[in-house]
Amino acid sequence: MKALLVLLLLAQLCTASLVPEREKDPEYWRRQAQETLRNALRLQRLNQNVAKNLILFLGDGMGVSTVTAARILKGQLHGQGEESLLEMDKFPFVALAKTYNTNAQVPDSAGTATAYLCGVKANEGTLGVSAGVTRDRCNTTKGQEVTSILRWAKEAGKAVGIVTTTRVTHATPSAAYAHSANRDWYSDGEMPPDALEGGCKDIARQLVENIPDIEVILGGGRKYMYPRNASDVEYPHEEKQRGTRLDGRNLVQAWREAKPRGKVAEYVWHRRGLLALNLTRVDFLLGLFEPGDMMYELDRNNDTDPSLSEMVSVAIRMLQKNPRGFFLLVEGGRIDHGHHEGKAKQALHEAVELDRAIGLATRLTSTQDTLSVVTADHSHVFTFGGYTPRGNPIFGLAPMQSDVDRKPFTSILYGNGPGYKIVAGERENVSAVDFAHADYQAQSAVPLRQETHGGEDVAVFARGPMAHLLHGVHEQNYIPHAMAYAACIGSNRGHCNAAARAATPLLLPFLGLLLLLLLC
Repeated sequence: MKALLVLLLLAQLCTASLVPEREKDPEYWRRQAQETLRNALRLQRLNQNVAKNLILFLGDGMGVSTVTAARILKGQLHGQGEESLLEMDKFPFVALAKTYNTNAQVPDSAGTATAYLCGVKANEGTLGVSAGVTRDRCNTTKGQEVTSILRWAKEAGKAVGIVTTTRVTHATPSAAYAHSANRDWYSDGEMPPDALEGGCKDIARQLVENIPDIEVILGGGRKYMYPRNASDVEYPHEEKQRGTRLDGRNLVQAWREAKPRGKVAEYVWHRRGLLALNLTRVDFLLGLFEPGDMMYELDRNNDTDPSLSEMVSVAIRMLQKNPRGFFLLVEGGRIDHGHHEGKAKQALHEAVELDRAIGLATRLTSTQDTLSVVTADHSHVFTFGGYTPRGNPIFGLAPMQSDVDRKPFTSILYGNGPGYKIVAGERENVSAVDFAHADYQAQSAVPLRQETHGGEDVAVFARGPMAHLLHGVHEQNYIPHAMAYAACIGSNRGHCNAAARAATPLLLPFLGLLLLLLLC
């Protein structure tokens, strides 16, 4: 009993020592709150400019628990901790989005992408189509296609771009340009005979044909662009990286040929090639840096593959050449993959890299004419807890053992997934494994080969013109409508014309005076 009391006393002393000196002073917290209050009062002066540029950052699977854990990780990587800020934390307007699909309480990434890009909720597994389309049924697609905010921006004369760490034919990016009854129809090699006979197009083909003048496309997914068994340029001896197309087409070449005469279209597959481009001389850019998804940030080959931040930097500088502005979709897509594999360290480092890209974009643009929105398509059954003390390593152990099986446990856990392990009839003792390894699979309550999505609302962060339109709790499909309204594109243009008409009478006296001065 005495030993237990000593241990408790030591624990309390250690916890007390973790509190920074300044935080022991009540005035520190009062000053911080007053500064936050002053910043909040400034928000009463709303930014009602027309958004020349739109950037939508999508963290695939980046639920609120992932955002919080990524904030702590970012802080710990820079010698700080819980008090640190993500770049998205600095956005002044925050909302929640309801993520359910029309036929699913817990959604998938295709139905949600259709919502936040096309403004219409849809069935799980379907892309760029209404809820009238049934997954896998090609013959339900015709007449049910819905267009995206990327197309609305293009029709308004803006430059448009897609940047992702997944395949460019994956669920999130493809909802911007494709219409498909199945998100997995990456190439015709993945399509069933009845879909091919029914006239449905694979997603890679739609990337090249549906909106052929997308200025920037950067990500992975080379193999879906080349004929079946064509060797990959980077992995020529790896069979699984070979081309998948049955129609024998080279879609990279088709992409080039679809560009207007006199325009420069550059294709790159290597980081050096991307960073060496003279962007002033490039009109269209396609970069495919892996046969499938890009590598996790922790595993990325810095010689061959660009980071998400590097791709975003190139994309923004390319798109800024258009005087009418741009729309850019940026996806941190492998947050989701890390969670599905139970690899929290991979997922959180992906989230930190997405946040780094957000900070970079902030420095390259202005809040006066650029509306930036950060959100997620859905959450995951990822959590962290266990009464960890301040400063506890985010991938570390909880400061207690289970009072049931008397074994330690990590703060990070999953509700289900591949991390469920029984050793000698009991839960695995995590102190015997390297739980800080990048590929460690955190323990889960229910065994599954792949961890599942979560069904709770996700955060929406907004900054720039009309960012205040994103507030409260919204249906997920509201997001592109609010962004389109801010930019006066799509069907949301009436208010812009009305504002211009209202401003004209006010300008007439000044124009008359200017004319008199000129005549004099």
